[in-house]
Amino acid sequence: MGRVSRRHVLEGGLAAPFVLSRGALAQNDQRPRLRIAVADLPPTLEPARELSNVGTRVVYSIYDTLLRRDFLGATDGGGSSLKPHLATGWERRSSRELVVTLREDVRFHNGDTLTAEDVTFTFRQGRMWGDAPLFPEARAFFGVLEAVEPLGPYQLLFRTRQPDVLLEHRLASWASQIINRRAYEELGQTRFALAPVGTGPYKVRRFRLGERLELEAFNAYWMGRPTAREVVFQSVPEVATRAAGLASGEFDLVTNVPPDQIGEFERMRHAEPRSVVLANSHLITFDERGPAMADKRVRQALSLAIDRRLLVDTLWLGRAVVPPGHNYPEYGDMFLSGRTLRHDPEAARRLLKAAGYSGERIVYRTLPNYYTNALRVAQIVIEMWKAVGINAALQVVENFSQMQAAGQQVGNTSNSTRFPDPLGALWPSWGPDSGPQRRGEWTTTTAFNEAGRALEVETDLARRRTLFGQMLDAWEDECPATIIYQPLESYGVRKNVSWRPYTFYFMDLRPDNLSFAG
Repeated sequence: MGRVSRRHVLEGGLAAPFVLSRGALAQNDQRPRLRIAVADLPPTLEPARELSNVGTRVVYSIYDTLLRRDFLGATDGGGSSLKPHLATGWERRSSRELVVTLREDVRFHNGDTLTAEDVTFTFRQGRMWGDAPLFPEARAFFGVLEAVEPLGPYQLLFRTRQPDVLLEHRLASWASQIINRRAYEELGQTRFALAPVGTGPYKVRRFRLGERLELEAFNAYWMGRPTAREVVFQSVPEVATRAAGLASGEFDLVTNVPPDQIGEFERMRHAEPRSVVLANSHLITFDERGPAMADKRVRQALSLAIDRRLLVDTLWLGRAVVPPGHNYPEYGDMFLSGRTLRHDPEAARRLLKAAGYSGERIVYRTLPNYYTNALRVAQIVIEMWKAVGINAALQVVENFSQMQAAGQQVGNTSNSTRFPDPLGALWPSWGPDSGPQRRGEWTTTTAFNEAGRALEVETDLARRRTLFGQMLDAWEDECPATIIYQPLESYGVRKNVSWRPYTFYFMDLRPDNLSFAG
């Protein structure tokens, strides 16, 4: 079946669904309206650019991927197996070639039928891969591609530059959401990013930057009719306001509930907290260009002085997790046991003395609310650093541009596990296409980059594990940042809303993960 054109719609080819006005349809639609209060909204809905946590949350309902990670296949919401999604199946032709077969009944929000043409347009050279891609931040995921070619209307071939054991996981992860070619070409990059056309369960009705994103049900969704008639994401930066709105019934779901507020949500009559430890780590970053930061021994001392267990027990009710470095059990066979994050104040003092540190002021810049507990962490860590002889000070800034402005020494960030492998976490966060390397914050990267590039092309498990160990050793030795913990992500949810959170920031509102009682 070919595309359904706009002309076809206007001339009556799809007349039946448009007989009633939107207002009349809304009055007859008995499905609930889902109202979600979030701490922030993204500046764009372009999936190849919007790689932030706040963006990942909302675009997951607008677009679909070829394959789908089965998060709910594990009791903790962190399942790693893959299942068909826009693709009915896939087959390896070789270590470099993957053939994907598409569903033939999938519609875009504008009525177009999904074909291989849209998929090849999504993954075309120059968009997310190649020498100068439009979205260089996505090249960490798809720089392995050499070609994406249609084999027919509903089948296509992915070819990588070298053997890649992770291509299937890439196709279920960040930046891999399928876009509509016709809408993208008609609207252009900027307009499409604000009013995108995908195949997901909800389509964009209105997007007010920094304020509100309104979605409406896409009733022709291939997985079935969405269970909410509308979804509204409202930006509400203040935790207290989000909590009050949930208690009053203004909101059905709120995000970013701090641990010390969980008890308040447990006492609510019609709502409850739902929590999950994220496949995401909060980090403190060290800019090599900043005063006193060029010597890696100073950076190592800053890391060794941090008592992470105290932070978890004090700020997270003991429910956050201190991982063994940038190294997580969900990696399966790639997880390296026996590693740890050290807390050793005496070793920190010795390193500072060896580095010739003589009391230069070291400023920790942080946003107050972007990361849960970020400000409180900074305040406590400052005191830990003072205890080992560091002249530390705190500066609260309004945005990441201010954090990364000239003179940066210490800041913070988070790193997510986009798919369960070091190439889905450590490499995109710190490799050649990452912000720290592109901005020049980390330049002592030779050993790390060599091991990472070798890991990209390696298929033998034992050698992959060895290369991963070399990456970790290089990263921890040069210490461009240090992990503090994996946070507990808590939501406040009305009890009549059946919805489970994932260990990732994806907020899945598809019919198989969202329903309403009463």
